[in-house]
Amino acid sequence: MANNSIYQFERPTNEPGRGFMPGSPEKTALKDELARQQAGVERIPLIIGGKPVYTEKTVPVVLPHDHHHVIAELSIAGPEELAAAIKAAMDAKEAWEALSTEHRLAIFEKAAALVAGPWRNRIVASNMLGQSKVVRQAEGESACALADFLRFGVADARRIYADQPMRPGFTEMNRVVYRPLEGFVVAVAPFNFTSISCNLACAPALCGNVVLWKPSTTAALASWRFMQVLMEAGLPAGVINFIPCRGDALQNCVLASPDFAGFHFTGSTQVFSDVWRFVGEHIDAYKTYPRLVGETGGKDFVFAHPSADIDALVACLALSPFEYQGQKCSAASRAYVPKSIWPKVREKLLAAVATLKVGDPCDFRNMLGAVIDERAYRRCADAIDAARDAEDATLLCGGHDDDRGWFIYPAVIETGNPHYDTMERELFGPVLTVYPYDDDKLDETLALCDASEYGLTGSIYCEGREELARLEWVLRNAAGNLYLNDKPSGSAVGQQPFGGARHSGTNDKAGTALNLHRWMSPCAVKEAYAPSPAITYPYMTEE
Repeated sequence: MANNSIYQFERPTNEPGRGFMPGSPEKTALKDELARQQAGVERIPLIIGGKPVYTEKTVPVVLPHDHHHVIAELSIAGPEELAAAIKAAMDAKEAWEALSTEHRLAIFEKAAALVAGPWRNRIVASNMLGQSKVVRQAEGESACALADFLRFGVADARRIYADQPMRPGFTEMNRVVYRPLEGFVVAVAPFNFTSISCNLACAPALCGNVVLWKPSTTAALASWRFMQVLMEAGLPAGVINFIPCRGDALQNCVLASPDFAGFHFTGSTQVFSDVWRFVGEHIDAYKTYPRLVGETGGKDFVFAHPSADIDALVACLALSPFEYQGQKCSAASRAYVPKSIWPKVREKLLAAVATLKVGDPCDFRNMLGAVIDERAYRRCADAIDAARDAEDATLLCGGHDDDRGWFIYPAVIETGNPHYDTMERELFGPVLTVYPYDDDKLDETLALCDASEYGLTGSIYCEGREELARLEWVLRNAAGNLYLNDKPSGSAVGQQPFGGARHSGTNDKAGTALNLHRWMSPCAVKEAYAPSPAITYPYMTEE
C-alpha cells in the first residue's frame, strides 16, 4: 500500500522492572525458566542470511558460578563463514535500504514488545545463567534497558528524519535524505550487558544499515535469545548476521573488506586502539572512510568533599563497585575520601560490605554472582593477593574462591599512594581502592583524580552548592557521565546518555540521536521547480 501518511509518535517511557517478591507469579515463572534452561545443553548456531549454520568448531558456554556446568555449545565462524556473512549482508542491503521507514522501524518496536512480553523470562534467565547476573541486574538490563534501547532508538530516528532544511520560497524543494552507510557495519559486543550487545547491532540496522554482529562468546546465550527475537519480529534475512568468531579472524576477514563502512564497539581500550591502527594501515583499501564508534575502558571515580553526606557516600561505595561483580563499565573502582571523615566512612562501609552475599544468582538472596571467566578471576585474585602483601596498601576485606565458580568476594583496599596499582589499572571486578587524602590538599587531590587516562564515569559527593559547582568544573573532562551526590553507575536510556572520552571511547552516547547520526550519511537534495535559463547575472549589464 502506498504510504502517504505523516505519523506523529509519542516519546517512549522507560520499561518498568518487576519486583520478584516472595511468592509472586513473576518469581515463580522465572525460577521455572531458570530450571528449564539448566536442564539441557543448547546448540547455538551462526545466523548467516537468515539461516542457521552449525560449525565443526565450537566452544562451550558455562555457568560462571558453576564452571563445570556446560549450558550451551556455541558455533564459531571461520573465514568461510565470515565471507558468506559479508555476502549475505551486501545482498540484503538494497532491499533493506529501500524498505519504507515505518516498516523498517516497526520491526524494532515489535522486537521491543517481544522482549518486554513473551520473551522476557527467556532472555532474563539466559542473562542470569550465562553471565552470572543476579535477578535485579538481569531484569533491569536484559529486559528493561534492551526494550528502552529499541524504543528510544526508533523515536530518535524519527526525530532525525523529521529534521529538514528551510527553503527560501515556493520555487524549490530542499530536503535531506538520511542514507545508511555505503557498505556494512561490524558490531563487536562485550560480555557484561546483553542490552548493549544487542543495541550495538540494532542501532546501525534501524538506520538502514546491514550488520555483522559478533557477540561475546562468554555471553552468547542471551544474545542468541535476542537474535531469535529479531527473526520472530520479521527482520529480513541478511540484515543482521550473527557471527561469533575469534578476534583475529574478524580482523583479517572482515575489517579488511573494501565494503567495511562502520565499527560499533564496546570492549577494551587496547582492542579499540588496535582496530584504529588496523584501519589506518588499510585506509586506501576501503570504498569509504569507516566510522569507528566505541565505548572502552574506565577507571571510574568517587570524589568526596569534607562536607559529603557520609551515609549517602557509604551507600555509593557499597553498591557501585560491587553490583554485577564490578563488571559494569560504570562501576566505581577508585575513591578519594578526606581523612577527616574516612574513619567513619570506613567503619560503615566495611559493615555494609559484610552484608553482601555472594553465590549462585538463582538464589535471589545473593547480591553478587561470579566473575565471567577464569581470566577475570585470576586478574582480580592476583590484585587482592598483592594488596594483602603490599607495603603501601592495606586489604580491608575481600577474597576469592574458584572451587566451583569464579567467585571474587567484595574487596576494599586502602592506600596512602594515589598511584597504587589498583588506583590506576582497570580490573573490571569487585575491587574498590580508597585513597584517604589530607583535607588541606583537596585541590591537589582533584588534580590527581583528573589525571587519569580514562574519562567514563565519576561521582562527586559535596553538600555546599558553590563548592559542588567548583568541583564539577574542575572534573568536567574526567567523566562523560558525572553524578552529583549519586553513585556513578546505573544510567538509564533516555535519562543519562552514556559514554566517555579520553581512552574511554568516542563519547557517541549509546541510545541517543548522537549515536544514530554516526550510522547515517546525509544527502542534501535540492529540486528547482522552474529552473532559470539565465547564464548571466542582472548586475552584469553595466561596467
